[in-house]
Amino acid sequence: MSESRSGSTKVSTDMRPAFEDVQAHYDISNEFFGLFQDPSRTYSSAYFQRDDMTLEEAQMAKIDLALGKLDLQPGMTLLDVGCGWGSVMKRAIEKHDVNVVGLTLSKNQCAFANEMLGAMDTDRSRQVHLQGWEEFDGRVDRIISIEAFEAWPKTKYKAFFETCYRVMPDDGRMLLQTIMGHPLKRWPEMGIPIVMSDLKFMRFIAKEIFPGGAVPCDDDIVDYSRDAGFSVDQLEKLSPHYVRTLRTWAEALEAHHDEAVAVTSEEVYQRYMHYLTGCADFFERGICEVGQFTLVK
Repeated sequence: MSESRSGSTKVSTDMRPAFEDVQAHYDISNEFFGLFQDPSRTYSSAYFQRDDMTLEEAQMAKIDLALGKLDLQPGMTLLDVGCGWGSVMKRAIEKHDVNVVGLTLSKNQCAFANEMLGAMDTDRSRQVHLQGWEEFDGRVDRIISIEAFEAWPKTKYKAFFETCYRVMPDDGRMLLQTIMGHPLKRWPEMGIPIVMSDLKFMRFIAKEIFPGGAVPCDDDIVDYSRDAGFSVDQLEKLSPHYVRTLRTWAEALEAHHDEAVAVTSEEVYQRYMHYLTGCADFFERGICEVGQFTLVK
């Protein structure tokens, strides 16, 4: 396994991975995120197949749902773009017997995922790189990316899909789970009033939580992926599941207030409570959506 950027291709300044933006969010403290995440350390919308599911069960259901759309075969190599703390790669090895390559811009995530995957009893290759997709020049059979797409600006969409298309074989498949928004001009026809409090929350997210990112709309995914050569085989929306996920996270963080402040600060705690509760409200009112796109070459 590797924590390096070796073998990377040269990229222009505007295509450099946004290490600082990502690390500003994810590298504040592994302990902090662990206070509200499930034990698998999955940081994306869960999938509550049954009402009585725990968050951990629902996260595994989401991961299984996503991996099940890739037609994975034993011995294939799966690339996880924005691999987080490694739960998707771990599950892919356990359930589908594949090799995995993970990319993350977070030092904390890279170290955590390397340690976790390294402890697995498997002969399959496990590589986790502190590297952006912009620098990746390997070859893989399948690609998965769960809620990482929102971390880069729209100016990178074209290059992202072209890269994904290039590094896979002719039968390549990709699963992209992403948060989506709607252009403001759509809001009135959707029955969503444009109010200052919502606009302020959007600015808060862009400045305080995910600097440098952008929330796409569904047309962005369809159009940019199609231009790169993909076709959309399926779009499955999971928005109601994100409402429950976010509220579960917020409840857990609130219950661990003292520990959260001890490892970060009261300011960080309040910022993340505002973020989690506000996002739950946005998904519940339809301002934001989340969906899994199955893309095929």
